[in-house]
Amino acid sequence: MRTNTLRRGLVALFAAAISFGAITQAQAQPQADHVLRIGYQKYGTLVLLKARGTLEKRLAEQGFTVQWTEFPGGPQLLEGLNVGSIDFGVTGETPPVFAQAAGADLLYVAHEPPAPSGEAILLPKDSPIRSLAELKGKKIALNKGSNVHYLLVRALQSAGLSYTDIQPIYLPPADARAAFERGSVDAWVIWDPFQAAAEQQLQARTLRDGQGLVSNHQFYLAARPFAERNPAVLGVLVEEIRDIGEWVEDNVDEATAQVAPLLGLPSEITRKAVIRQGYGARPITPEVVRAQQAIADTFTALKLIPRQLVIESVVWTPPKRIAQHAE
Repeated sequence: MRTNTLRRGLVALFAAAISFGAITQAQAQPQADHVLRIGYQKYGTLVLLKARGTLEKRLAEQGFTVQWTEFPGGPQLLEGLNVGSIDFGVTGETPPVFAQAAGADLLYVAHEPPAPSGEAILLPKDSPIRSLAELKGKKIALNKGSNVHYLLVRALQSAGLSYTDIQPIYLPPADARAAFERGSVDAWVIWDPFQAAAEQQLQARTLRDGQGLVSNHQFYLAARPFAERNPAVLGVLVEEIRDIGEWVEDNVDEATAQVAPLLGLPSEITRKAVIRQGYGARPITPEVVRAQQAIADTFTALKLIPRQLVIESVVWTPPKRIAQHAE
């Protein structure tokens, strides 16, 4: 009975993403041949890749067009992948775990280097809270199943608290910020660029970021059927993502100037988010698999997912000729 309840809860979590406007009309349409549908969020390398247009040019040579859909968070993006409205996307560490537990047929394709300072537990500027231990009994806003969900769990553990010691308030970023501004919650666990915006615009204080607690990897994921049919397309995608990431590292100011209007944020906020991100897409390593397995095991132990997962079973293995280019 407990397992069935949890499974229904996971299905409800992913179904709720639809109410946030994350899933477009495309989910009701059959997948078109020779179309790569990419889901992205309001941050990260894919925003620049979309603006640059080089991916479209390269894939046109293989007879593919590219469609882009923006999502408010990783759980909503992976619901899009699960229901067949996108083929590929990027999320933080935790959404793939919840998606796999809910039965999504996904594959880990690549990851970015750690970016632990790109997510944090924020407090209102006048909050009396000064330590993690003081979060006991407090209302904390977060996007359920997102990367910051794991940060919160790890931060509480580091202070000798359990997840049941706080009152989680599950909200997508825009609603969470509104609740944070009006004082309806005591803290907000959030990622960039929302994190940088709250720091600058609301003078939010950082109680704890991810340093020393989590890696905060970004993962590129694909629907298994698409990956199995189109390994060469994924190879091109990873190359383009890696190339633009390396460019950002060497051109922070120019990247900021390009990203700021796309995000609708001032340059000083955008630059902070750009600097805190990890760049350089690379293949999934055994070390990264172990780290993801630890996250999955943590949520299993908390009974927030209904079954034991095997992360290794959902890692994409590219053909040898493609893998050589990814090294």
